[in-house]
Amino acid sequence: MQRRSTGWMGALIGISLAMLAVAQPGAEAAVTRSEYCSRLGLQLDEAIETKAGPGANATEIAEATALQNKANRFCAERKQAQGIRTFANALRLLGVTPVDLNQ
Repeated sequence: MQRRSTGWMGALIGISLAMLAVAQPGAEAAVTRSEYCSRLGLQLDEAIETKAGPGANATEIAEATALQNKANRFCAERKQAQGIRTFANALRLLGVTPVDLNQ
């Protein structure tokens, strides 16, 4: 019985390796929600810095900063989907299109 299960295990590993070899070499790994939270957070930081110049709408910046704090809290509490949505809302408030990592 031991010999038979080892054979199946070897076959499965071989098939897995063959499938990896067939995969497209230029394909990028999927971005995790945690990474997406981080990237949107950086994008929002840049957007706030850009908008914070003279003549900026202080109300929009304050609202975006409040949403940023809320999104950071969601991402830290492993509620990345809510954090991503909150980051996206803050970016839209400032007139910035959120980065789409699926493209």
